[in-house]
Amino acid sequence: MAISSSRTRRAERRDPVGLTEDASAHAEAAPRARVLSVVVPLLNEEATLEQLYRELEAALPATGLEWEVVFVDDGSTDGSYRELVRLHAAHLNIRVVRLRRNFGKAAALAAGIEVAAGDVIVTMDADLQDDPAEIPNLVAKLDEGFDVVSGWKCDRHDPFVRRFVSRIYNTATRLATGVKLHDMNCGLKAYDAEVFEHVRLYGERHRFRHVLAHHLGFSVSELPVNHRPRTNGHSRFGIERYLRAPFDLLTIVFMGRYRYRPLHLFGGVGLCASIAGGAILAYLTVDKVGGSAIGGRPLLLLGVLLVVVGIQFLSLGLIGEMLTSHHEERARAGRSGRPHVRDVLH
Repeated sequence: MAISSSRTRRAERRDPVGLTEDASAHAEAAPRARVLSVVVPLLNEEATLEQLYRELEAALPATGLEWEVVFVDDGSTDGSYRELVRLHAAHLNIRVVRLRRNFGKAAALAAGIEVAAGDVIVTMDADLQDDPAEIPNLVAKLDEGFDVVSGWKCDRHDPFVRRFVSRIYNTATRLATGVKLHDMNCGLKAYDAEVFEHVRLYGERHRFRHVLAHHLGFSVSELPVNHRPRTNGHSRFGIERYLRAPFDLLTIVFMGRYRYRPLHLFGGVGLCASIAGGAILAYLTVDKVGGSAIGGRPLLLLGVLLVVVGIQFLSLGLIGEMLTSHHEERARAGRSGRPHVRDVLH
């Protein structure tokens, strides 16, 4: 019985060599070795890059996989790119991506993942707080059958205010999304590369990539990891990051629950508003028939407003359904992939 999976199709698409029939048969008999790609976005981390590579070089052979490191320079203004060029010249398993300016972590991760050749992708920060020695443990957990394994910084070495706000953020995200992880924002995560065929990173979505994967049906797990104190530079995440977080979370919850059924949300709100407005107007109509004056009553304005708002929400839901239907039809016509399908048995 042959098993055709999107993971197999991905490996075939990434094979740059056209194979003859005999060579294809030989390739089936001798599967391609799995590759691990470590994607490291960075901004002004010149002082840590060489030490980070040395630690990766010491830790990654324990995974038993071929490996590479993809450094993504997100518009550094120090000597980070010069140091990356030097490392690239000295080591064959280093790739370097340089962005035109600072676009943010999501864009940097997306650019690195785009060029990564791995079947397994690990993301981590370049400030040495993430411990490369934890990567073999994450990969081993991934091999148990999970699609995403997120690190959990149990003993976190960050200022108290940041830890306190992060705890509130993690609790709110768990309650809103249903993803039962303790540490939503740990940069050290391992993925089956198939996840990123369906999860697109932009804006601030990199913080919720495991949530987006969960909403698409990928299995998500968590593993405690070592977290080290910062020895170089300073954190670039200020209070404005936490002020933006509720809006990002609202977007992710909406996209996860109502992306394919917007009428369920907007239609529900519109129906409730219309029923309430209709009930108010019916009451006022009976009152008017009884001889009461209703022209100057605020309740009349409220009833009319609720009916109008309800119709608008219903219309918005229907427009959303039409856009969703159009998108799905285009996706089927272009055969752009089936994010909900794990395997197909033929």
